[in-house]
Amino acid sequence: QLQLVESGGGLVKPGGSLRLSCAASGFKLDYWDIGWFRQAPGKEREGVACISSSGGNIHYADSVKGRFTASRDNARNTAYLQMNRLKPEDTDVYYCAAYAQYSNCDGAPFGSWGQGTQVTVFS
Repeated sequence: QLQLVESGGGLVKPGGSLRLSCAASGFKLDYWDIGWFRQAPGKEREGVACISSSGGNIHYADSVKGRFTASRDNARNTAYLQMNRLKPEDTDVYYCAAYAQYSNCDGAPFGSWGQGTQVTVFS
């Protein structure tokens, strides 16, 4: 079964940190760009970051620049999103998705969306 599974979410106070993981099963991540997204109930999904297949090209949404860092370990078939200096407005369900190589995470993702992982930032 081809899938991406997100993990690492949780409850954290403002200013805290979390590291999300996106583990692939059934296929190799090596030749796929990985996008990170977030979505709150009733709101549109928002792009957070996109990391190229090699990890050499990374883009971030303005809202997370300087606080979030996307990375990947193709040998472990896993991508990561390090989230620092978290704010209450970062509270969302976070998802990862695989995109065609060199796509900048545009177009349709490979496969269906996973369950996501909940991040809650509260005082």
